[in-house]
Amino acid sequence: MGAPKKDRLLERFLQYQEVERSASPRTIIAYRRALLRFKEFRDVSWHTATAADFRAYLLECMKSGMARSYVRLTFAALRSFYRFLTERAGFSENPLKEVQLPKLERKLPVVLSVTQVDELLNQPARAERKNQAPVWAAARDAAMLELFYSSGLRLSELVALNVADVDLYSESVRVLGKGRKERVVPVGTPALEAIQRYRTQATVHNGPLFLSKLRKRMTARSVWMTLKKYLNETTIQFPVTPHKLRHSFATHLLENGADLRSVQTLLGHESLSTTQIYTHVTVERLKKAYDEAHPRA
Repeated sequence: MGAPKKDRLLERFLQYQEVERSASPRTIIAYRRALLRFKEFRDVSWHTATAADFRAYLLECMKSGMARSYVRLTFAALRSFYRFLTERAGFSENPLKEVQLPKLERKLPVVLSVTQVDELLNQPARAERKNQAPVWAAARDAAMLELFYSSGLRLSELVALNVADVDLYSESVRVLGKGRKERVVPVGTPALEAIQRYRTQATVHNGPLFLSKLRKRMTARSVWMTLKKYLNETTIQFPVTPHKLRHSFATHLLENGADLRSVQTLLGHESLSTTQIYTHVTVERLKKAYDEAHPRA
């Protein structure tokens, strides 16, 4: 048997995504898998595939127990492919326009209370230093945790920071976020003081802000493991990720009167709808407080 015939249209689409859209290798792999999965389900050409074919595939995905978020990602790849086919490959119709996707069930993010945040942020000062750890490791860890909560940074944004990105005079940090979009985020006094203590102890004057014991840039995995280590020393009974500190940052801002647009800007969200989930969190917390405290709740 010869090698399977290459799907010319699929390869053209993936090349377009890679070259013209600057899609990441991970996105290219995800698109390829999504398109090939449909072809495995329905052995039809892209020219002859109908809305009924895609509805049948949608039903199969749902029956298989696939998460709705993953179903939507799969069909986002298919929709993007058919947009390309109509715009670049001479297709006259896009059958996916007639396919209605299930609404996404948005889970409310789990956030820490202010007391829990305080407990976590106080852990580096209490931790015993291991022999192989640098003397400045605890100061670095305290600075990282303080900055996470103070500015609501993503993990990737935190590890990418350089010393020059922190402006002590304007009390802010310059961040390169998703899509390589730059934003300036305020930094609270406790975080700035923690960063200064760490830089003094570790003699960090330029280059990467947060260093490993080998004085290389900290990796995302190292920061994750550091957080996990301190979490194990607290009374917090649920998993806490760096992103949960970001959730907590946003929720606590809204609970204390910040407006939604400001929080959107601070988080670097493209769409306000992404930020709005935090309003649901604050409403749920208000309801809980009401139920627990009001005599006629």
